[in-house]
Amino acid sequence: MPDLKLSALNRPDTLKKLGEEKFDLLIIGGGITGAGIALDAVTRGLKVALIEKKDFAWGTSSRSTKLIHGGLRYLKQLEINLVREVGRERAIIHRNAPHIVHPENMLLPIIKQGSLGKRSTSLGLYVYDMLAGVQRKERRVMLTRHETLKREPLLREDIVLGGGLYKEYRTDDARLTIEVLKTARKFGAEIVNYTEAMDFIYDQGKAVGVTVRDHWDDRTLDIRAEKIVNAAGPWVDGLRKLDNSMNGKRLHLTKGVHIVLPYEKFPLKQAVYFDVEDGRMIFAIPRNKITYVGTTDTNYKHNIDAPGVTADDVEYLLKAVNHMFPKIDLKPDDVSSSWVGLRPLIHEEGKGPSELSRKDEIFYSRSGVITIAGGKLTGFRKMAERTVDVVVEQLEKEKKGKFKPCKTDRIVLSGGKLKGNKEINELIQSTMERTGLNEVEARILVEKYGSNTTKVLSRFDKLEGKYTNNEQRILAAEVYYTIEEEMVVHPSDMLVRRSGKLYFEREEVEGDTPIVMQILSDTLGYTESQQQELAKELDLDYTKVLAFTK
Repeated sequence: MPDLKLSALNRPDTLKKLGEEKFDLLIIGGGITGAGIALDAVTRGLKVALIEKKDFAWGTSSRSTKLIHGGLRYLKQLEINLVREVGRERAIIHRNAPHIVHPENMLLPIIKQGSLGKRSTSLGLYVYDMLAGVQRKERRVMLTRHETLKREPLLREDIVLGGGLYKEYRTDDARLTIEVLKTARKFGAEIVNYTEAMDFIYDQGKAVGVTVRDHWDDRTLDIRAEKIVNAAGPWVDGLRKLDNSMNGKRLHLTKGVHIVLPYEKFPLKQAVYFDVEDGRMIFAIPRNKITYVGTTDTNYKHNIDAPGVTADDVEYLLKAVNHMFPKIDLKPDDVSSSWVGLRPLIHEEGKGPSELSRKDEIFYSRSGVITIAGGKLTGFRKMAERTVDVVVEQLEKEKKGKFKPCKTDRIVLSGGKLKGNKEINELIQSTMERTGLNEVEARILVEKYGSNTTKVLSRFDKLEGKYTNNEQRILAAEVYYTIEEEMVVHPSDMLVRRSGKLYFEREEVEGDTPIVMQILSDTLGYTESQQQELAKELDLDYTKVLAFTK
């Protein structure tokens, strides 16, 4: 039986297959869009390969607002079909990945001179719920001024007139991406990170493959495929230029910044979506030991590999928070971490960043390369379905096979074999009893790995007596698991994207680093120069989250 784990230990075998076999579909890009396409395609019967030049979810797919949300503000822009589609997708993703997609009450305060009044808020949320097919028990509830302030006492009392309470879904975007990729691998897709597309291979003008560089072993190989999909997010136009197909529509990149604050500095009881003076809206979301705030929405035309947070970005978000929550008086020194992502939107002449549509679109090149761009995290599954429909139609027309219809709406993702809150809570309880972790720590673990938590705990049991305390032992068990089943190669893969520690528990990263480095080095056989290079990379990541440029 083939080993169908997404294991770093299997990278040499995976690369060998990629170089020797021919695929129906090669996907360039290991963010949520590429991951969704890989899962959809492989479950329809296509032979699938996926490459990613950095780590999975390294770009936009680990730097969103971390909500599977229906896009309430798109209703104001009259994007009815988009709201309907992504609203209904929330329920599907929640059903298939209950451990990383959680219903969250969102409070929308109605304020004096705000963009929405009581009637328009009530009507807007009602229409939103109807379009999204929200269950009756989860539909919006309108609140009086007193009820609104009781739900969130930190709100500015002199301008609050009332509020609307509606359902959104909280997630971990990077973990959602990795669970989709692990599921695609389980069905047979060949998937590898740190492997960059350097050039296209052509036969009589048709793209028939890609020359790639494996950055881990510093070597090149050719991967051949009947069809190639460019799903590289903000980098899609770079690949289109490489393919000499940069004509017609193009990307318009906008930058979104989030800041993280210790919960004791911003003790928010309730997630809030609130008006800003410039007409935009911002989320403030409590999460375990922190509260995070975002997002900005500004044009971006600089180095897409290294977007940064500026002092102005931080000032903008803190000013908005302090205006709406005047009792807390936050300052830049209170920020404990931050992240910045780029939205790969489709350019529309004359429109500002917040006015651009979040719709996805497919571009075609003369060479046959298919590019998917735009879209939202919530809509990744439908984006994938539309893209694979195109691939399948072309393959069948060329008599390259007969393929099954899309079925990803019914596929439970890796870690998702838990029936609702009851089983999740039971797993949290058993994790506490087995490890000595408190409830918050056990919940964080279960919400990362879901039903796969039992695999982490099995490794935890085997490490008895090898670490000073159970916290170190759990960390070590996570590192082994993520190497063996989530293709962790760099320490940043583990501490930034698989665990989110750099964003949400930055104070623990320095103490965790020696354990992570040691296990990775022992397991993957780092050379001395690799150890130095990866330590430098992690140090850069550690510093960057608080390095606000002017």
